[in-house]
Amino acid sequence: MKLFVELRQRARHVVGPIIGSALVVYIAYNTVQGDRGLIAYWQLTKQVEQARAIEDELDSTRRRLENRVKLMHSGSIDADMLDERARFLLGYSRADEYTIILR
Repeated sequence: MKLFVELRQRARHVVGPIIGSALVVYIAYNTVQGDRGLIAYWQLTKQVEQARAIEDELDSTRRRLENRVKLMHSGSIDADMLDERARFLLGYSRADEYTIILR
């Protein structure tokens, strides 16, 4: 009986630190591995960087296409652009010209 009393008294001094340590380990684990932890943050940061790179690429493509459309607009049509497009679409070229088609 004396042994159980002694164990109960010692358990009171040990249970608190064990629960506290378990709580600290749980919080530390979720800080690193959780849904909103550091690893998830790094992955989201990488996805944002990739999305910005794609956005920049699409923006430059859009600007290039807008410029070509502006050059082909009826109010400010460029004779060289018209000649180039007509030759490309119709498949005509002069005898002294080389045709390079880029896809």
